[in-house]
Amino acid sequence: MIPLADDNPTHSKPIITIGLIVICCLVFLWQLGLGESNRAAILALGVIPASLLQGALLPEALRWVGPEFTLITSMFLHGGFMHLIGNMLYLWIFGDNVEDILGKPVFIIFYCLCGVVAALSQALPDPSSTIPMIGASGAISGVLGAYIVFFPKKSVRVAIPFGFFIQVLKLPAYVVLLFWFVLQLINGAGGGSGGGIAFGAHIGGFVAGVILAPVLAVIRRKKIR
Repeated sequence: MIPLADDNPTHSKPIITIGLIVICCLVFLWQLGLGESNRAAILALGVIPASLLQGALLPEALRWVGPEFTLITSMFLHGGFMHLIGNMLYLWIFGDNVEDILGKPVFIIFYCLCGVVAALSQALPDPSSTIPMIGASGAISGVLGAYIVFFPKKSVRVAIPFGFFIQVLKLPAYVVLLFWFVLQLINGAGGGSGGGIAFGAHIGGFVAGVILAPVLAVIRRKKIR
């Protein structure tokens, strides 16, 4: 099930959502330009649980930032073109409406908090792991969690492959996003990651979004009043 668009207009231009997409794309182009040195960038700027939680030191040449800062830098790196495109598609479809509800400054805070919670959700069960985690999917999972809270019944157009054919349907957002979340739970049940995908981060980010989004929305409205 691949989301294509939602029927949910916004009241303001999604500057932050667009900005995040642009930054991720520019960083990916930078990664491509690194050639073989891209691996070094991933090690230096990705979240490595053993480094973050147990103080394991990287070689001096890879200590570009402190381990705690990788919780942020890792959100803007991607492991390949499809990794980037998939993440940006979800952010483009669902991010603008969440930004509209939370407001631009709060949305930035929300996005980063969900990304941090997602990374820790993946790292804490295996604190000795030396595998770097990268990608915006943890933060975007938080956006999906917020969307299902704010807009559960809005229509989302999805493409569903049937062999050589693709059926396009309109489904309620809660069906699409709960289906996505259940897939993360099923795939993550065997240990949290598989095929290079951090399912634990997706689950943690989604839950963080469900919890944080309504709280931040209430706080923002109180300040506006």
